[in-house]
Amino acid sequence: MLAIVKSTALHGLDGQVVQVEVDVSNGLPCFDLVGLPDPAVREARDRVRAAIKNSGYEYPLGRITVNLAPADIRKEGPLYDLPIAAGILAATGQVDADSLKRYVLIGELSLNGALRRVTGVLPNVLAAREQGFSEVIVPLENAREAALVQGVKVYPVDSLQQLTGFLSGEEKIAPYLVNLEDLIKSGQEDELDMADVRGQAAARRALEVAAAGGHNVLMVGSPGSGKTMLARRLPGILPDLSFEEALEITKIHSLAGLLAPEQPVVTRRPFRAPHHSTSSIALVGGGRYPRPGEISLAHYGVLFLDELPEFSKDVLEALRQPLEDKVITISRVNAAVTYPAHFMLVAAMNPCPCGFYGDPVKECTCTPYQVQRYVNRISGPLLDRIDIHLEVPRLDYKELDDSLPGESSAAIKKRVNKARLIQKERFGSAACNAQMTPAQVRKYCQLTREAKALLQSAFRQLNFSTRGYDRILKVARTIADLEGSEAIETAHLAEAIQYRSLRL
Repeated sequence: MLAIVKSTALHGLDGQVVQVEVDVSNGLPCFDLVGLPDPAVREARDRVRAAIKNSGYEYPLGRITVNLAPADIRKEGPLYDLPIAAGILAATGQVDADSLKRYVLIGELSLNGALRRVTGVLPNVLAAREQGFSEVIVPLENAREAALVQGVKVYPVDSLQQLTGFLSGEEKIAPYLVNLEDLIKSGQEDELDMADVRGQAAARRALEVAAAGGHNVLMVGSPGSGKTMLARRLPGILPDLSFEEALEITKIHSLAGLLAPEQPVVTRRPFRAPHHSTSSIALVGGGRYPRPGEISLAHYGVLFLDELPEFSKDVLEALRQPLEDKVITISRVNAAVTYPAHFMLVAAMNPCPCGFYGDPVKECTCTPYQVQRYVNRISGPLLDRIDIHLEVPRLDYKELDDSLPGESSAAIKKRVNKARLIQKERFGSAACNAQMTPAQVRKYCQLTREAKALLQSAFRQLNFSTRGYDRILKVARTIADLEGSEAIETAHLAEAIQYRSLRL
């Protein structure tokens, strides 16, 4: 007898419905699984056999053929355990096959028939909804995550026995519901506050500008000057996530298996800080079957690269394309997938190998050749894609001993939100100034006559590239937005030029 059960498959973050076709016929006992399964899917035959027997059902002794259609799409992970087991029970008459038609099934089985949580439930449920299905059966531990998808009834089950009872009508399972507001509030934690930072008024101002316009930042300073402390407080002054942004981030983290069961939705902008020994695959994503890397996990958040020159050349050069395109395409022999990569790059570095070049207190021990060689590890094209170059100087004792707290992140965020609202009205979307196209730069970055003269002089003296010219105008537009000014005036442009005049 033939039974068909619906499940899903992912290709990157996009998915589609998969038909799990189970045929049980007479013949020598065997279990054939076809349809491009990966090793985790092929191992389902042993888990399903034990789960059916240990749940008190009869496992057929004939020939079992399972086809995962369409057969030209790679199937990954243990989420097909539950639909395969349900298909076998339906094909042998132990479950009504018609009762399975309207459901999409996702879940991994343990040997005793209990259901385990799986990764990637959110994008899988979204794929089911896009294909017209409105009822999904998932493991109990995945129910909160799956219920984030509006317009889909999510039925949580904890065992194969409970599933059969639900399908036969002997057991009632109510659709799982979540209160999004309570869920977001429960996931909020105290952010690191800018008020903790002593001194560094210029650096705090530069980070406010960066947050208001979505600009990339490079901080240069001696060890212990506060670069990392400043970077870790940047997410606290970025605008709050919209639900659509939170859902997109959660999809990526779900696929990577980084969601905690008690907090199934990402409510804070990500802050990713990979070590300088990380590989290019770990950063951009990849593997035999490509998975998202650090730049995709930082989507709509901050990617912080501390000790920037210590990263390998391949890793740094891999950043150039996603910084421009806001997506990353990973091509492998088995597949090519595209992941979103809309992140703010915040990098920190010392001015030389010993870290004290130009320091007013401690003398640098590096030779000019060592200093230049160290700085040259960062290519010109990469530096050109970083909007704000910022020097973070050593603090003196008076600044450290100051008992007055600095301005809080909440106060800074109010100004950032106000500037972002101006940009949203200007562009008609959630885009920010850093994303302006050349045509938009010409349209919205209008300079006064004095500002034009200043820019012309700076362009000649500082040898800015064409990209650098555009980025100065974008930063100046953000500074003007923070001041509520329609035109870019001389003071706005002068501050923007200052952020590009640091010579490395």
